[in-house]
Amino acid sequence: MKKNRMLICCIVAAVLLMAQFVFSTINGDAGQADSHYYQTVWSLLPAIIAIGLALVTKEVYTSLFLGIIVGGMLYSNFSFEGTITHAFNDGIVASVADPYNVGILVFLVILGVMVNLMNKAGGSAAFGRWASSHIKSRAGAQIATIALGVLIFIDDYFNCLTVGSVMRPVSDKSKISRAKLAYLIDATAAPVCIIAPVSSWAAAVSSYVEDGNGLHLFIRAIPFNFYAILTIIMMIFLAVTGMDYGPMLKHEKNAKEKGDVFSDMRRLADESEKKANPDGAVMDLVLPIVILIVCCVIGMIYSGGFFDGESFIDAFSNSDASVGLMLGSAVTLVITMLYYLIRRVIPFKVMTDCLPEGFKSMVPAILILVFAWSLKAMTDSLGAKEFVEQMVRGSATGFQSFLPAIIFLIACGLSFSTGTSWGTFGILIPITLGVFPLTDPLGVVCVSACMAGAVCGDHCSPISDTTIMASAGAQCDHVTHVSTQLPYALTVAGVSSVAYIIAGFVPNALIALPVAIALMFITLLVMRKVMKA
Repeated sequence: MKKNRMLICCIVAAVLLMAQFVFSTINGDAGQADSHYYQTVWSLLPAIIAIGLALVTKEVYTSLFLGIIVGGMLYSNFSFEGTITHAFNDGIVASVADPYNVGILVFLVILGVMVNLMNKAGGSAAFGRWASSHIKSRAGAQIATIALGVLIFIDDYFNCLTVGSVMRPVSDKSKISRAKLAYLIDATAAPVCIIAPVSSWAAAVSSYVEDGNGLHLFIRAIPFNFYAILTIIMMIFLAVTGMDYGPMLKHEKNAKEKGDVFSDMRRLADESEKKANPDGAVMDLVLPIVILIVCCVIGMIYSGGFFDGESFIDAFSNSDASVGLMLGSAVTLVITMLYYLIRRVIPFKVMTDCLPEGFKSMVPAILILVFAWSLKAMTDSLGAKEFVEQMVRGSATGFQSFLPAIIFLIACGLSFSTGTSWGTFGILIPITLGVFPLTDPLGVVCVSACMAGAVCGDHCSPISDTTIMASAGAQCDHVTHVSTQLPYALTVAGVSSVAYIIAGFVPNALIALPVAIALMFITLLVMRKVMKA
């Protein structure tokens, strides 16, 4: 199987090299010209190739890299020199050098070190022992994971890695597959952040609305964010009933019957868990997590100017998530190390060893993130955003009652192909507000449809940073997480599409939301009955 996957990647690479040679021969290699593919449907090709190859070959690194190369080829009109220069200088190097991205990478490394420290201090093992004595069922462990994910609503990156590090020992003892844990983490990350008024996502959405009405619009749009609300309902239903379907069914069956939480995945468990201090206490895990939450909140409002006189709400709206999370996690790391030294649960030498080990544990996630950011840079340079914007503006004046459903589907496609929710907000929200005034109820529904669609596409996309974080948090193979999660996300997306059609004709949350919830329950009950038949 692995030979077939590598063969596919090699064939694609050979075809790209041949195309490069042919077009370079025809066009010459005389330097950079304006791209012939700018703001055309071809601008989406790099993302489509990367996503398609990743799902077919299960080789995510190679697939993303080939997508980046295709973007460079299209941008340079198949010039060899232009392809290499654009793919590496304007793609990979520029993505790594971006200050926002560097902050996120530092945050990742520090969290990797934190997880390593908590494991070696015995905090994770102690929490697992405590949880196993209080959580007696698989349903209870899943509900606990969902509850923790909902409580950590500040930021999706923070959510994924924190919930993963806390709940891994609990889910393993309850025989929950790592694929299911990754789904629960991912489904309580962006879907929760997008309906939490105090979150980095609320700040991002608010920034696209003029006249200081962003937060007010965000709150009004929450009841119409069907995808986020229905995702939470679906998670609880799956946990309580034990129903699973699609590729996830095999993983859950192996976990329940054989105790194999990894199934056919490469085992990604942290080696530090095997060397944990047997005398660790639950507080050795809980206290650092609480401090991390507090410090990250303080870091975010600090970056938004809270200590310079801004109000808490304004500071959060203006916050820089990259700076806030980086500073908060750095302070937490120092406090945690001092706490462990006072407790004498880890020798100082072991603590210093955790620094490179924590970095090493995050290398796969960092590599995928860098490639995903680079791929986004390729599609941006080809005008993918502008192409979608023109397409949306051209159809915005007609079919007004169907516009929420149309915007939802367009946002899904754009977010899926680019791997970014926030970029999708930046494209579609200004367009929507240009068509509808803030006082128009249908405009609120359309803004919510944009946010929901962006989260849905982000939830499904293998090149989404949140999806990558969820895989890292659960220590689950990335492509396995994407393939097992996809049927669940598409089920909610289908119900949400119908709900947005209804909301387009009846833009009243008191009517549309109960109808959407009823449709979700009916869909799940029918699926459960069909599976039992």
